[in-house]
Amino acid sequence: MGAITLEDVNGRDDGGVAQRTIALAGATGDLGGRVLSALVRRGVDVRALVRSGTPAAAQDVVRARGGTPVPVDFADHAALTNSLDGAECVVSVLNGLEPVILDLQGRLLDAAVAAGVPRFIPSDFSLDFTKTRPGDNRNMDLRRRFMGRVDAAPIRATSILNGAFADLLTGEAPIVLQRFRRILYWGDAAQSLDFTTKDDVAGYTADVALDADAPRFLRIAGDVVSPRDLAMLMTRLEGQGWKPFRAGGLGRLSTLIRVARALSPTTDAPFPAWQGMQYVRDMSSGRGKLSPLDNDRYGKSDWTRAEAVLAPTL
Repeated sequence: MGAITLEDVNGRDDGGVAQRTIALAGATGDLGGRVLSALVRRGVDVRALVRSGTPAAAQDVVRARGGTPVPVDFADHAALTNSLDGAECVVSVLNGLEPVILDLQGRLLDAAVAAGVPRFIPSDFSLDFTKTRPGDNRNMDLRRRFMGRVDAAPIRATSILNGAFADLLTGEAPIVLQRFRRILYWGDAAQSLDFTTKDDVAGYTADVALDADAPRFLRIAGDVVSPRDLAMLMTRLEGQGWKPFRAGGLGRLSTLIRVARALSPTTDAPFPAWQGMQYVRDMSSGRGKLSPLDNDRYGKSDWTRAEAVLAPTL
């Protein structure tokens, strides 16, 4: 297959009118693929930037979702800038540690500015890192550092904060303990926690990408529930008694985080066990709580609630 030109990726609708074009980095990932599909459903031409050497099978998946894969060397500023020409917004759904969130995403930001792209959505999908304490959460710290960089750039940025992904309720994090009919929590059983499904995040992100007036931060939550709320919900769904189970206070959790981090081997994985515990601490303390919420900005009313996520697990 020959090289893809900008004429190839600047799609046109059936009437010969140029479509709106969004550049998406991270389309081969889980959340990125969902964002791609959501943009395509809105009739957008999605230019999916993939690293040079991305396997053909992964590029075929992008095509199957309706996007146009554009292989590019992210270290080549001129090539990366050229790949963004004509896009109205760059959406980053890159996932990783400092080499990705700061270095690679930073190169993407620089190229967007050089290409004259008016808007940029960084990969900030998380708790409210603007309110968490520096040093408490490695991944929040990386986003805070990138925030300083993007705010200094001559481009309009919007960060989407969505709390925790709702799939954490189904077993990826020790919150809903099916075997014991307990909801594990730290601190206060009444502390409200924010959860949003990846599909809801993806749809909202697509709307933001097309919104030239989007503000610097948008906060969303598909559902807001406390450990006590979750115990009541599971009792109603299963017809048997569930209870909140307090594992300890936040001080004990902090001690466990330090021990787990000290004993864990060095890894490039963005979510080792101790990192997940840092997220739980920021949620349980209320420091990462999202407020106010911007759920109504685009008229969406069918947010996926915790009940819809948990009911299929019973």
